[in-house]
Amino acid sequence: MKRLFNNYINTFGGLSKEIWWLALIMLVNRAGTMVVPFLSLYLTTNLNFTVSDVGWIMSAFGLGSVVGSWLGGKLTDVIGYYKVMMLSLFTTGLAFIGLQYLQTFNIICLGIFITMILADTFRPAAFVAMSAYSKTENKTRSVTLIRLAINLGFSAGPAIGGIIITNVGYNGLFWLDGITCIAAAFLLIRVLNPKKAKVLDEYKNSNPKSAYSDMPFMIFILAMVLFGIVFLQYFSTMPIYYKNIHLLNEVEIGLLLGLSGLVIFLLEMPIIKWLETKSYSKITLMIQGAILLAISFLVVIVFSWTGVLVIGILLMTFAEMVMFPFSNAFALDRSKRGNQGEYMALYSIAFSISHIFGHNAGMQMTDTLGYNNTWLVMVFLSVVCIILLQWLKHAIKPKINTQLPKKIL
Repeated sequence: MKRLFNNYINTFGGLSKEIWWLALIMLVNRAGTMVVPFLSLYLTTNLNFTVSDVGWIMSAFGLGSVVGSWLGGKLTDVIGYYKVMMLSLFTTGLAFIGLQYLQTFNIICLGIFITMILADTFRPAAFVAMSAYSKTENKTRSVTLIRLAINLGFSAGPAIGGIIITNVGYNGLFWLDGITCIAAAFLLIRVLNPKKAKVLDEYKNSNPKSAYSDMPFMIFILAMVLFGIVFLQYFSTMPIYYKNIHLLNEVEIGLLLGLSGLVIFLLEMPIIKWLETKSYSKITLMIQGAILLAISFLVVIVFSWTGVLVIGILLMTFAEMVMFPFSNAFALDRSKRGNQGEYMALYSIAFSISHIFGHNAGMQMTDTLGYNNTWLVMVFLSVVCIILLQWLKHAIKPKINTQLPKKIL
């Protein structure tokens, strides 16, 4: 057991001190965004908005995320990742505190839109910072560590938020959200000051290529949008399926979704470390992730046994563990062709678009087509994603063979 534990700890070896600090900042920041899981409940119970109103407010949430990601990429290329992250954390904290004072529908839509713009300017800047503070051979594992921090933050945030709502009320939630974001900004200033931090791979292209004119990268982004739409069903339509078809209660659904987080925490870093020792290319691994996601829906369609839900969630979890670290690392590698902020903004925007369309499309399809037909549509979208990634692999192979290390393929 001791040897197993030591082997697990060793998978985290070789990462820079700055990456660990960045992971801590992400943990504090994501644990602090505890308003988000309770936003729809707050709007319907405290402010008495209808479900339809909440739908429009959540659309403003998604649109703000898209604009924020785009703006964050532009600002990162102009003023640098450090200033963008610091300003984003500080202003987001103030915005969260201010949200509790908004009451009318139009003002809340505007407030949520602005808050998400401020919050999501952080993401492209954080990706570029992660690249700068990582050695080339450690980028995928650096991404994995950041993902672990984000998952831990998302796990802890709702639990803490529920306690605060019960004992203090929603106002306390907004205040704590704001304070934690501002605290993360001060932590950033303290531990990641560029004058003190050791930058390992800060890359500047003297003749940058626009990400929008990089056709293979745009195909990659489309594949990520499709993967995101399918993946997000596990956090919107699938829980309803668990409840209505398999008659699971909220505790059982929570345990099932919690299993995914536990597996990620225990296995993602060792799996990534092992895969990096193999000769698989990044795109090949992304294709395998999309295949696992498609199979996770197929097994649910084919088998009516309730236990198959565990198999489905595990397949989805392994798909996530393979797809996200290697797709992120691929985007970071590709970004050296142009302005890194612009490239990483597009990568962030891909998942913002998935949020805008994925949840709503899944809900509408389950209502009109039924669950199994909806899952078949998700399998089809996964297959399209696989085809796009396969095309991408062949499209860039000749260029990478002559210009970049083979392992990036």
